[in-house]
Amino acid sequence: MAKLKPVPVEEIREANEEAGVILARLMTRMAPGEHVLRLAVCMEDQDPLYAALAVTVEGKGDSDDLVGADPVYRDNFRFLLTCGLAQRLSYGVMYMRSPAPEEVGAPYVVNAWELDHGALTSCEAARADELLGSGEDTAAFRDAFSLYGGEGDGGEAIYPRAAYTVL
Repeated sequence: MAKLKPVPVEEIREANEEAGVILARLMTRMAPGEHVLRLAVCMEDQDPLYAALAVTVEGKGDSDDLVGADPVYRDNFRFLLTCGLAQRLSYGVMYMRSPAPEEVGAPYVVNAWELDHGALTSCEAARADELLGSGEDTAAFRDAFSLYGGEGDGGEAIYPRAAYTVL
């Protein structure tokens, strides 16, 4: 059985801030409609922990859109994401199911990110299908975008703590 290593309070605080930025970046990329975020965080020899967050976006697809999520579910989702980011022995997957545009030919599109060593890495469509295919048969998988910013997002790039923290 894997034994968790202690995580200093400052690293937990940083992981919580990172989780908040990740959720904000996800929500700013959502088109109008009903979206569902799902997260599974695992440890070796342990049952995974799950969180789900329904998000509603109302508007025309611009910066004035109203984004809504139940605060309790949002906080639970953020807490589990914080734990996964802070505890580098954990791994898992996060995905977002969104309404598909008419030209896609499926009712939903799915973007997925793998959680590994304290960072979320965007999955290509084939990898997302491999990870989630049996649970999302009515979806078209798409290459996920980076959650850590960079070119074209209009903000300062952030990088996962794993990129600059010694294990």
